[in-house]
Amino acid sequence: MTILDAVFLGLLQALGEFLPISSSAHLVLLPYLRGQEYQGVSFDVMLHAATLLAVLLYFGKDWWVLIKQGLTAPRSRQGRMLWYLAAATIPAAIAGLFLDDWADTTLRHPVLIAVNLMVFALILWAADRKANRAKEGDFFDVSFPTVFLIGCAQALALMPGVSRSGITITAALFLGLSRSVSARISFLLSAPIIAGAVVLKASQLSPADVNGALAAGFISAFLGAVLVIGGLMRYIKTHTFNVFVIYRLLLGAGIILLYSFRG
Repeated sequence: MTILDAVFLGLLQALGEFLPISSSAHLVLLPYLRGQEYQGVSFDVMLHAATLLAVLLYFGKDWWVLIKQGLTAPRSRQGRMLWYLAAATIPAAIAGLFLDDWADTTLRHPVLIAVNLMVFALILWAADRKANRAKEGDFFDVSFPTVFLIGCAQALALMPGVSRSGITITAALFLGLSRSVSARISFLLSAPIIAGAVVLKASQLSPADVNGALAAGFISAFLGAVLVIGGLMRYIKTHTFNVFVIYRLLLGAGIILLYSFRG
């Protein structure tokens, strides 16, 4: 892999991790479409570590308040939310622990990824229509059942093409939250689950994996993720998620057509 390829894949990870378009789908499909081999687990781990660092830094003030209040005043609004988020991470963590190997093999077929892209795009579209009637609320006032259900939905993101951010935002919108609150919960929920994925696969890394391409991918994924998070939070204040729905539908249809011709 060249440094240019690594930078491109890093940017792709940043876009896919936080935009509702599925990073895993793109990282699996791009090498297939270009006739290359999958870049491997070690590269994926480093890209996820980069996006984890980005979301921790971008929401640093939130995490400081959540952790401080969660440990010193667990019954306060901010303190409760820390434990809500922790509990909501459990379903996806359990799913990842037992189903990750299966998802990494069986579910990586291009046609299945394309179907997931399109089906869950339509579900996001339906949820987003409901958001037009949602009132802007306070993130810290979201109830535990709501946060936990969003966390349960996150487990579906094991399937490439579903999108972790997409499915959590979709669930939050269906549960009556505004677009900005839905995105904020999605981003905060991403930190522990991405950290878990990094820890789970870190044992597969070795010093021999570290090279210039890996470093370039890490840097581009980190910088790209910071820009994407900020950009999306500003964008959804005045826009719907329709542009992402359309992109997913077109991408999924294009993958199926290309695969049928290649087959």
